[in-house]
Amino acid sequence: MLIVIAIIGILVAITIPALIGAQKRSYDTGAQACAKSIETVQAISQIDRKTYMIVGTGPDSLNSLTDGINAACKSENVYIKDRSSPTTLVSQYAIDVWNRRGSRVFTVTPTALSADMPGATAFSDTGAGGTHLP
Repeated sequence: MLIVIAIIGILVAITIPALIGAQKRSYDTGAQACAKSIETVQAISQIDRKTYMIVGTGPDSLNSLTDGINAACKSENVYIKDRSSPTTLVSQYAIDVWNRRGSRVFTVTPTALSADMPGATAFSDTGAGGTHLP
């Protein structure tokens, strides 16, 4: 009987960390989906308006009402930090996206979508440094 309990204990000790890791990866996948939709919306904006959008609440801003924004971006656990400069939006933008329950920060630029890029906003499980998509 004790051997059975010991085996079950070992299996639980192995399984729980794997399940927690899988859960964090799923949160990161949601943040990555949000980042990809921002990348797509920005590409469309560049084609249609000849400039990228800044995150904000104005009529020509990137926000939760913008067509093409993934539902993952609207989660209360997803945070965004727009590091773009309004003076260079014609050619450049940088937006960091992360889920506070995940473990990675995704940076979207006109040329790439990268995880944990140097210079990105530091990951925060409280959302510090970022805001929700307006």
